[in-house]
Amino acid sequence: MAQLWGGRFTKETDQLVYNFNASISFDQKFFHQDVKGSKAHVTMLAKQGILTEAERDEIIGGLDSIVADVDEGKLEITSEYEDIHSFVEANLIERIGDTGKKLHTGRSRNDQVALDMKLYVRDEVEELDHLVKQLLTTLNGIMEENLHTYMPGFTHLQKAQPITLAHHMGAYFEMFKRDRSRLFDIRSRMNLCPLGSGALAGTTYPLDRAYSARLLEFDGPTLNSMDSVADRDYVIELLSALSTIMMHLSRFSEEIIIWNSNEYGFVEIDDSYSTGSSIMPQKKNPDIAELVRGKTGRVYGALMSLLTTMKGLPLAYNKDMQEDKELTFDAIDTVKGCLALFDGMLSTMKFRKDVMEDSAKHGFTNATDAADYLVNHGVPFRDAHGIVGKLVLYCLEKKIALDDMTLEEYKKISPVFEEDIYQAIRIRTCVEKRMTLGAPGAEMMAQIVEENKKYLEEK
Repeated sequence: MAQLWGGRFTKETDQLVYNFNASISFDQKFFHQDVKGSKAHVTMLAKQGILTEAERDEIIGGLDSIVADVDEGKLEITSEYEDIHSFVEANLIERIGDTGKKLHTGRSRNDQVALDMKLYVRDEVEELDHLVKQLLTTLNGIMEENLHTYMPGFTHLQKAQPITLAHHMGAYFEMFKRDRSRLFDIRSRMNLCPLGSGALAGTTYPLDRAYSARLLEFDGPTLNSMDSVADRDYVIELLSALSTIMMHLSRFSEEIIIWNSNEYGFVEIDDSYSTGSSIMPQKKNPDIAELVRGKTGRVYGALMSLLTTMKGLPLAYNKDMQEDKELTFDAIDTVKGCLALFDGMLSTMKFRKDVMEDSAKHGFTNATDAADYLVNHGVPFRDAHGIVGKLVLYCLEKKIALDDMTLEEYKKISPVFEEDIYQAIRIRTCVEKRMTLGAPGAEMMAQIVEENKKYLEEK
């Protein structure tokens, strides 16, 4: 078909070149945003007297009919068109005639695609925020139900100190809470309208860019037309935020994979979120967690790809920037899918509380509390540290826990120990006496759960 920009050319574009140049296969994803931007543009043109009200209404009616036919499956977006803008404009002209040719007055494909991408990203940020909020709601529910579910806390994958499942889940709540704040920042910073910037130097038509911005619910128009069409910072910021979300999901997935192993047995993943082996009937694999972990690299790749694309581009628009779309669309879809599936897996997962508490008890997670006991009885901390180290060696030799030692055995290593050592090193005692802000004590964690509820209600 003839190109909308073909007047300057005397030869048709080679088909291979055309196919390589075309973006219709992927930019059709923001079809509705393109039409939304066009309707705002012609509304502004009519307000400024550049189009008549009758022309405005005819164009908007034509655009609405195109949307209706596409949504109902009567009109197909095909590779016959170079991009989604050409598809819309060509079909508009076919439907309403020469009036349709006035749609592009005072506008370039450069500011048009910049607008479409911003509208699309803005819509997707809101959907992503909804999914992260849902995951936070699930996490806070688990926290509230497990204020007294004791388990080992780890450093270096070594059992360190006893905590609660609520405390562990709370760490991920904070991570995803920060992810929401990043999405909010991106939406706020990107919410300026590039429409009216033209190819790079504005236009001679008396456009009211502030009015166009208001129609499209932007905070205002962009202030430099060159930057407007060349800016992809907001896409890079989004891909960075998505990469961080995936990093958090991947860390969480790694722990679930470990917890699901036979050696740990902390969790049981619901059958609907796991699979078996084709030859080993005993297997129950954490496939969703593994796939989330695997897809993280895919999202990282999108970020690195766009950073690499943009790093050497002079102002203003360059065709390289068309590469922002496919990888961004894919990254958004990947993260949305991972968030939804992960939330489903987490909300149906069963936690084996008895196994968790037993693991904390037999992992010497209460050793620090034994040292604190000695300090509270006048022993210098460095000496207490050495005494408890001997206790641990003794227990390892005997294959028992600190809780299983007799008072006589304790006194052989240090005469300072008395009967109250058993109360001091109970897992429940070790956890519940940690009542500083951010610590795992149940009373403090209950306050955090309530704070989380207020946060989720307000935002």
